[in-house]
Parts: sequence; C-alpha cells; structure tokens
Amino acid sequence: MTSKAHPSLSAIHAAIPHRGNMLLVDEIVSQDESSIVCRKTFSEDEFFFQGHYPDFPLTPGVILCECAAQAGAILLSNMIQADEGIPVLTKLDKVRFKEMVRPNQTIEMHCRVDEKLSNAFYLTAKVTCQGKTAARLSFVCTVANPATN
Repeated sequence: MTSKAHPSLSAIHAAIPHRGNMLLVDEIVSQDESSIVCRKTFSEDEFFFQGHYPDFPLTPGVILCECAAQAGAILLSNMIQADEGIPVLTKLDKVRFKEMVRPNQTIEMHCRVDEKLSNAFYLTAKVTCQGKTAARLSFVCTVANPATN
C-alpha cells in the first residue's frame, strides 16, 4: 500500500459532508487508490453511550458500520468528481460483530473498493480494536447528487 498520510480534520471535512456528532472519523492513517485506513476514538460522552447499556456502555454495531461507511466515503471522494455528487450508503451485507468496543477505545477502519458497476461501488471493511477484529462487513455506496434530488 502506498501511504499518503492525511491526519488533518480539514482533509476529512473536504472529503465527506458529516459534521458534529455524526462525524465518526478522527484521522486518515493511510490511503491508496483502492483502500484506506482511518481511526476513531470513542470518548465517554458519545451520545449513544448514555442509553446503550448504560451500566456497561458498548459502541452500537450500527455505529461501527457507520464508521466503516464514512471511511469508505472518504476513499470514494477521490474517485468521484465533486459535481457528480456524494457517496451514499445503499446496502449493508455480511455484517459480523466479533468484539465489543467500549468508551475510550480506538478503532481502525480498513476499507477497500472491490468493484465499481455504473455508479455503484462495492466495498469491504474490517473494523479492529486493540488488534482484534471488532466487525466485518460488505457494503455498497451509490453516487447521489443533492442538487438534483
């Protein structure tokens, strides 16, 4: 993997429209033409920890999937022209949760583009925490143009 480090939040903001509580990528660790590795550290005050097993807070699986999808969208931002639109998640498949992710833990999202058909991108992702696989999934993103939708 040819590594291009993009540690700044401004690079993430330039790639995807997510902001505030719904921005679930802290750092781009490495990236090449077809794959990306990103990181996210979950603080104790994340909104979802308040109600998701409050006595034993766990990161919801859907949040782990969203982290992977956002990493994938950052990767796709280099493949899609700005005037074409933005990547939008349209399908999750083969989702498997292997390890729990707790407050103050850091995950890495490893995503790669497996195939492109028309305006659909097929990706696979592995989310790791402390060197162990926390989740695996396949997903599809299509290009949506907010100006025309």
